[in-house]
Amino acid sequence: MTVTSIISAIGNNSSIYPLIIRDCCIEVPVKIAMTYDQNKKESKEIAYLAARERFLDEYATSAVWLGGIPLVGWLCDKYIKSKGLNPKVNLKLFKEEAGIQGIDYNIKKFKDIAPDAVKDLIKAKENKRLYEKLLAGKFVASTAIPILFMGFILPKLIFASSSRKIEKLRKEKTDEKKSQQISFLQKDRFIKQKNISFEGNWIPRAANFSAQDKMAVTDGGYAVGRVATARNKNERYDLAFKMTGMMILNYAAPKWIEKFLNKLTGVELDPVILADKEFARQIRNGKLKLPANDSAVELLKFVDNPANNDTLFVKYAKKFEKIKMLDNGIRDPREYVDIKNLAKFRNDIKEFADKSLKKGDFNVYLKKARIAKSANILANVGLSSFLLAYMLPKAQFAFRKLVTGSDLEPGLVPAENVVNR
Repeated sequence: MTVTSIISAIGNNSSIYPLIIRDCCIEVPVKIAMTYDQNKKESKEIAYLAARERFLDEYATSAVWLGGIPLVGWLCDKYIKSKGLNPKVNLKLFKEEAGIQGIDYNIKKFKDIAPDAVKDLIKAKENKRLYEKLLAGKFVASTAIPILFMGFILPKLIFASSSRKIEKLRKEKTDEKKSQQISFLQKDRFIKQKNISFEGNWIPRAANFSAQDKMAVTDGGYAVGRVATARNKNERYDLAFKMTGMMILNYAAPKWIEKFLNKLTGVELDPVILADKEFARQIRNGKLKLPANDSAVELLKFVDNPANNDTLFVKYAKKFEKIKMLDNGIRDPREYVDIKNLAKFRNDIKEFADKSLKKGDFNVYLKKARIAKSANILANVGLSSFLLAYMLPKAQFAFRKLVTGSDLEPGLVPAENVVNR
């Protein structure tokens, strides 16, 4: 994989790759270090326990994100297939868009050129209610199970592990002064405090959620679970502040930053496209083929024309999942096409091609555009990681000090030891 491809992958804010980079490689190590440093101001023993818990919790949560959610989805798909239905059929197709797409329209249009896929459409149509229930069940299972584990089971496991550590620590303390330092760490008052990762019809929408969408729903539900299991009100405030910030900075802020940087530089296209020599050659020679306009009819007519299968527009529309194709080069009739998204993609290419030809030196402009877009992506990852891994914890620590009067994790301190402000 080239450097450009790597930058492209981490710049896709609709995928999980930016989350992996920010969460596993940047945020978690920084948060663990900051957690230890914040708590050691008052107690090194608490600092050790808090950092240990943070390590176990963060990486266990990441494992559920990256492995658990896809695994549950895969198992659900196997079950749906056992019922004779194909989970690839998009429920949005049941709402017909006259002359554009829909389950009846697609059955008629693709019956001779994609017969196997059409069979899946017919089965879904004939068993619509069952299919909707199965996809709804898949969504619930792939989010509720991870929420249950991360929000309730995982804390209990960490509670038990930390309790054993606490008991061992207490037994080793024979000096009265040291005993007083940890006297508030009684087993029955212990609580795990989670600093989570800095990190029409609902069924058609939910059934087609991306991996990142499911992570956002899972994070939201698991945040609610963690707040609900807080042992005292100070911890509840602490968790609510932190998790609200996490949800905003992990899922919304990167897209806001991306939009701002793209507007600042005037470059929307992915660096993979900008690095394609054939893309540059076709623009320069006036041979770049695009749909005549951004209407739904023209976009789908272009994509569905076999003569256009080898065009760069179709190639990159497939690569960036604007459309999905069967192995024979026919558009998958089971998939719903987001016309607005595909139209924007077409217009971004057209706008860049027109603008580049008006510049004095085409090659220099193209190179600058590629560098600018790559810099935008790296700056986005860097800025969002800084906000999540450093600024949010700092704001959280300040909020905690204001509310509790202490630098210690609220969940590790009994209520009588905390100053309520």
